[in-house]
Amino acid sequence: MATKAPEEAQELRQDALTGEEISGTTIPPSTPSKRQNHGAARNACSFPTPVPPFDPTAKPSLVSELLSPSKKLSPKHKSQPSKSPAPPATTPTTFSGRSGLGAYTAAPESFPSSRVISYNDDFVVINDLYPKSTIHLLLLPRDPKKQLLSPFDALQDPVFLASIQAEVRKLRTLVAKELQRRFGHLSKLERNREEAREKMLSATEELDDSKLPQGRDWSKDVISGIHTHPSMAHLHIHVLSRDRHSECMRHRKHYNSFATEFLVDVEEFPLSEGEVRRRRRAGFLDDDLVCWRCGRGFGNKFAKLKYHLEAEFEEWRSE
Repeated sequence: MATKAPEEAQELRQDALTGEEISGTTIPPSTPSKRQNHGAARNACSFPTPVPPFDPTAKPSLVSELLSPSKKLSPKHKSQPSKSPAPPATTPTTFSGRSGLGAYTAAPESFPSSRVISYNDDFVVINDLYPKSTIHLLLLPRDPKKQLLSPFDALQDPVFLASIQAEVRKLRTLVAKELQRRFGHLSKLERNREEAREKMLSATEELDDSKLPQGRDWSKDVISGIHTHPSMAHLHIHVLSRDRHSECMRHRKHYNSFATEFLVDVEEFPLSEGEVRRRRRAGFLDDDLVCWRCGRGFGNKFAKLKYHLEAEFEEWRSE
């Protein structure tokens, strides 16, 4: 079995994603049967919406063009002598491993709506392939001058930063509304408000919202930010519900990547050169585990925290 180079192994130790998750972002040029198998592998975790395998045979797309092997040289060209070695017959372009997010920014129209939620000339919004919460979105900037820079460098540009912050605010509102849609009927605060509304309507024809009890503020249940040590090459911003309830939440570093200062809110950028989060970077992933809701500590016992989070999730959504 081939062993990883020391620098590659060190990089993986600093990543919030596992090596399997990073390699799982590969979109390989393959036959339909291989694509079907690949699609099944990509559904190893439960997603908010079922994700069908990416099918390049459904219709021609930019992604299928990018990912298909180059045309072979014609016999005429093959017969010409050459002093240098001939180039390989196939030179497929793939967005694999750490570059996997590039496929979405290159051709978002080629993906189903269950994966790509929206896109325009500047941004693509997707459902995270390995969500760490009930709702987990990624905002992907499409600016080719910025998307491969580190977040610390890319967000030094005040105009670019302002555009990112504005989009994140929109997505936070979207996630909050989706939480209300999914869990509003379970929330005590929401039910109390709705019951008071019905009583008011039955007693009078006029409805005065100012006299109703306050409903749940779902915006407080949304977090967002950028990892200090991103696992993926392309710039991406996380916007997710804070429950951390997902089958894809499987490791200590998964949890701490969203429960410590490893996640930096975009409103805090740009970070100064002396900012500790620039220096410590991945060290946050080794912090002791602490429940995001009740503050109970679990040391390095992720399995116990995971079990605890199940009960917290039920209580959280019924608040």
